[in-house]
Amino acid sequence: MSNVAGKAYGMNVITPMPPWKTWINQFLFMVARGLPGFLSGLLGLSLIHFARWVMIRRDQWPDLGQGKPRLANDYMLFVSNFNGTWDQYIDAFSDGIPNGLDLFWYSSSKFPHSIPITPFKNYIGANQIDTTYYYNATPGSAQRDIKSALRVAAALKDLAAWHGGPGGNPERFARAYREALTGTDGKPGIQNHFGSPGFAPVASTDTDDADRHREPFIRGRKPNPPFR
Repeated sequence: MSNVAGKAYGMNVITPMPPWKTWINQFLFMVARGLPGFLSGLLGLSLIHFARWVMIRRDQWPDLGQGKPRLANDYMLFVSNFNGTWDQYIDAFSDGIPNGLDLFWYSSSKFPHSIPITPFKNYIGANQIDTTYYYNATPGSAQRDIKSALRVAAALKDLAAWHGGPGGNPERFARAYREALTGTDGKPGIQNHFGSPGFAPVASTDTDDADRHREPFIRGRKPNPPFR
């Protein structure tokens, strides 16, 4: 299935902006970087691996042999990697920072606002570019799985450092091991961090079916026209 690598989904969305509005988005991003609390709803979403917005001016597109592009608009590129389905991600975004999304896409042409959700999903889908090559180093693990594994590894290293070697005390080690599992002095243990990595169940085969059905048409059509 395109855009999917194990439990993760890669999203690329590029939207046009009138050049005279580009400075507005640049100013809004500067404010967001200076005031992280502005993004608290986004930062609290544990399903997100990475999210970035990039402004690309119309004269910044590379010439790879096709000639220098002559474009009427600047563009904003949104790149993200996350766990779960496309719908779950868009729903979480819209619920988490609806006002923030409206500001980030404020200058994008025909942006319908993030609420109601259906026009927003249609807008993202219309401007999304499929990820045809997507590498994931840990395809069977979500973000929480990786964080849990790191906590377990750190606890085991501490046990080995303090209680390993021929001079170790078995009783002291057993007590420390139990404390590492259950926690001590208000510090949580690691017993709830033994996850079960593996591929998540397929939420829907509709996307896979659609990709397969339209492949003959895509292979036979003419090249896409250049950006305008």
